[in-house]
Amino acid sequence: MDSFVRQKFPLVLNGLKSHNSRPMKHDPDDLIMLFSDLFREDYRTVLVKGSDEPEYLPATASGSYAQIIFAHGYYASALHEISHWCIAGEHRRTLRDFGYWYCPDGRDEAQQQAFEKAEIKPQALEWLFSAASGTRFHISVDNLSGCGAWDENAFRRNVRAQADYYLEHGMPARAGLFFETLKTFYGTAADFNEVWKKETRRLMPDDSATDTEVD
Repeated sequence: MDSFVRQKFPLVLNGLKSHNSRPMKHDPDDLIMLFSDLFREDYRTVLVKGSDEPEYLPATASGSYAQIIFAHGYYASALHEISHWCIAGEHRRTLRDFGYWYCPDGRDEAQQQAFEKAEIKPQALEWLFSAASGTRFHISVDNLSGCGAWDENAFRRNVRAQADYYLEHGMPARAGLFFETLKTFYGTAADFNEVWKKETRRLMPDDSATDTEVD
């Protein structure tokens, strides 16, 4: 194997060896390790387990690290917060929570409509990251205490369309690097296309049936 790869991703390669020798596990500590190997030095950013709500904290002093804090140590929360970070531009990464608008559960119709529009790209990346790591993704409109979804079917279609666009045209650079690393680490690279077909059939059965008829 290329010596540069060995030097750049030593923890990734050690983890890959362990995953090839035992049944697949999904430990958020693995994501922390992978993220650190890829981004800690170049982007001065670390992934951190949180005990409550997720949050992004920019670096506050020279030599310190920005923190992506995911909720309750949950694997899925880590993937979701990484997705937001992968989309955020350089300026937004200097702002707490990227300077994004956010209204918590309990949104009215207008707020929920804005939320669903803002969540298309991060949830598309999260879905791809989940498929690459062999975990189950759940599309979320996240408004149980409010008016519910604005248009859940449209939101699902938009998330799938965005994910398909990323696969065809490429992801943001950091997202693409993390995606490829997940596929390598979890051994999904060789059959990812089949994995993705199964995922879209699972979450979009009506669309899959239509696709089959067209074929």
